[in-house]
Amino acid sequence: MIRSALMFALLALSISAAFAGSSAVGSSASSAGASASSKTTSPGDKVVLQARDDAASFVASDGRIRGAQLEAALRFLRERNDVAQRASDMQLAQAILAL
Repeated sequence: MIRSALMFALLALSISAAFAGSSAVGSSASSAGASASSKTTSPGDKVVLQARDDAASFVASDGRIRGAQLEAALRFLRERNDVAQRASDMQLAQAILAL
């Protein structure tokens, strides 16, 4: 499901961030998102997917635009995942975009 793909993407983000390899983050998260796109989603996954537009605005504005759906998705992810708790808002927004 998308939740496991996001968890994989977040793990890839945290590992790649340590080496400052943003291109590796994008490719890992992108491939994880692509493999999960055809599967069914839970209501929680929908919260994350609905935040894509807000995540795009957040990334494009370098963190200055923070939409309500992105805030809900960040809160959802951090409540349920230890890796997400340690990730920055920007890393999580990029992972959401990669789904």
